Amino acid sequence: MSTASETTSSALIERTGIEIIPESERTARPRDLFWPWFAANVSVFGMSYGSFVLGFGISLWQATVVSVIGIIVSFLLCGLIAIAGKRGSTPTMILSRTAFGVQGQKLPGIVSWLTSIGWETSLAITAVLATTTVFRSLGWLSEDDEAVGLKIVATVAVAALIVAASVLGYHTIMRLQSVLTWLTGAMTVLFLVLTFGSIDWAAAFSRPDGTFAQTIGALVMVMTGFGLGWINIAADWSRYQKRTASDGQIVAWNTIGGAVAPVILVFFGLLLAGSDQELSDAVGNDPIGALATLLPAWVLVPFLIVAILTLVSGAVLGIYSSGLTLLSLGIRIPRPAAAGIDGVILTAGTIFVVFFATSFIGPFQSFLITLGVPMASWAGILIADILRRRRDYDEEALFDSRGRYGAVDWTSIITMVVATVIGWGFVMNQIPDTPWNDWQGYFLDLFGWRDDWGYANLGVLFALVLSFVVTWFARAGRIRRQEADA
Repeated sequence: MSTASETTSSALIERTGIEIIPESERTARPRDLFWPWFAANVSVFGMSYGSFVLGFGISLWQATVVSVIGIIVSFLLCGLIAIAGKRGSTPTMILSRTAFGVQGQKLPGIVSWLTSIGWETSLAITAVLATTTVFRSLGWLSEDDEAVGLKIVATVAVAALIVAASVLGYHTIMRLQSVLTWLTGAMTVLFLVLTFGSIDWAAAFSRPDGTFAQTIGALVMVMTGFGLGWINIAADWSRYQKRTASDGQIVAWNTIGGAVAPVILVFFGLLLAGSDQELSDAVGNDPIGALATLLPAWVLVPFLIVAILTLVSGAVLGIYSSGLTLLSLGIRIPRPAAAGIDGVILTAGTIFVVFFATSFIGPFQSFLITLGVPMASWAGILIADILRRRRDYDEEALFDSRGRYGAVDWTSIITMVVATVIGWGFVMNQIPDTPWNDWQGYFLDLFGWRDDWGYANLGVLFALVLSFVVTWFARAGRIRRQEADA
């Protein structure tokens, strides 16, 4: 094991990778967790989920209930994972070794890395697409202009902002997030005020109720799109917490910071999408750009700037953590270099979708569900492990296959694999523009559930709950023995 002795809070570039954070640098307080989570989730992009949720064919009141529950519960799960950061002062995927073993952790590590890469790339794509739509709304581009040059410039600029901030590291990111919170919060309030008149209350409340299966499907989509989409990095931001920090306060501030803005934004997005079906359909191809068409011309440029910064804010959290995950897989390079590698992949993914893909929302939903199943399983396993433990982690053993956590915990590995296989059998990815992913849902046919429950994506919930229950009972004795050796 090594320590990050050469890194100080005043350093321009954070050199700390997956090492243990020294006690002298663990100065953060639970309330400090509010800023990164709030800044990353106060984006106008959150309003686009109003369209996504209503797309399941449910009413406004059903959509509101599942959105509130899904957002709060999913970020509460992030808060539980964040407890591990205080106990072990290392990144999330290193702490995952307590449940999977030092080498066994590479399985969820790969899934986590792919998830983070996908999320940060989707945010970058949204920023680039919004740029071209706003330029058209201003009359600077004609409707038939493909704007190849503008898209290239926007892609490079967005990628550069994301990579630069993530390379600088934790302390820079925390300062930036506190500033961005006020900028994005102010612009979001202005957006709400300027677009309030676009709400057709009668139309929004006239939508008929959907089935129970459709409602569950919307709930799962909200959970995977919000908290579960961040859960694999939740402890990365709590690893600088003091050892004396309250577990309850860490959970609370994590949940409040992540959930408070999305609850408001998604509800407003539901009202807008429910008022105008054409707008709701447009959000599927260009979430931010479609919402921007509701604004007067004088506010479009500042709206675009703040919207891009908001999306960049979320992507920065993702690429910072995906770099740490890359290091946890055994790749021996400096943390800034790992963030740079992920930045190259982000740029390539953005270019592919912006210039070659025919749709944004189809691949995005398919991505959420496919990786959401194994991530839900991993989360269930680690949350059960965290709640079973009563002591801080053995920091030396986190880096030693011969230590108390061992090389591979086969109970956790088998649980994750089996739960994922079961989960994929109960999700359906027959989404337009994703024919390559139609192999899932095999248990739906077996039970005759495809027509009624196909789009409910029960597999995500099954994987989460099954993994938690199995781990809670199957690993209880092993965890007691590990803590007895402390």
